[in-house]
Amino acid sequence: MNADPTQFALTAPPTLAEALTILAQNPGLHTPIAGGTELMVALAAGRLTQKSLLSINHLTELRFIHATPTSITIGANTTFTDIRRNPTISRHLLLLTQSASWTGSIANQNRATLGGNICNASPAADTPPALLVYNATVTLISSTATREIPYADFHQSYKRTALRPDELLHSITIPIPDLHHQHFIRKVGTRNAQAISKTALAAIALTANQTIAEIRLAAASLADRPIRLYATEAALTQASLTLADFPTTLRLARAALASESHPIDDIRSTARYRSAVAANLLEQFLRTLIS
Repeated sequence: MNADPTQFALTAPPTLAEALTILAQNPGLHTPIAGGTELMVALAAGRLTQKSLLSINHLTELRFIHATPTSITIGANTTFTDIRRNPTISRHLLLLTQSASWTGSIANQNRATLGGNICNASPAADTPPALLVYNATVTLISSTATREIPYADFHQSYKRTALRPDELLHSITIPIPDLHHQHFIRKVGTRNAQAISKTALAAIALTANQTIAEIRLAAASLADRPIRLYATEAALTQASLTLADFPTTLRLARAALASESHPIDDIRSTARYRSAVAANLLEQFLRTLIS
């Protein structure tokens, strides 16, 4: 069923401060809209129940990329094209650059924002696994306060986040990884482009003396939200990468991954397929650490 546009109201405050004031006056009444690449699909399909939209796409206070020697901070309104074209992000955050290139078409990337991808809170979203393994933090703002939380705490359940009704996502801050980290990200979808992921895995690791000194893993479409794979990380930390020990390491990894994966059957895939492919992607990453 198509929605009737005349039943919706759109407010476009000229400044960030005014947008936050509007949210504070009627918490929960307005749905913020930035690029709108997901929200407009819901509107056209008649699935958008919230009738009052608050446009923030034009707010330049939320569109920026700031780099320091130790971190990169990205404003919520920064587009995927902005991310793909930024040389500092390309140099230090390979996984984010790659995931930004997967998101829809070039037209989508010109409009869709990093903040929108996060706040839409899809379990299959492209950028969250990269942000999770990079130990990102998010800054949330209201008319009266600013707070910062680990991105790993932002997604709480299906389509439910830590964002309060009077808050906006302001920015995402990502520590620059050690130069010796090995990076890995893979997305499996129906097509090579413009496809929602059946599953995806992001990983970074440090190795020393043929063991895994540090490893971080995150996945899309393995739970009701994007998740860090803490149990699998724990099973693999200090695991041996020698050829003789690798079969044991791999068995531990697959068992741990299975214990914390809870995929579903839906129109794009089955839970069994998602679990099997995620395990294969993890094995692929571990084999790159040996080589």
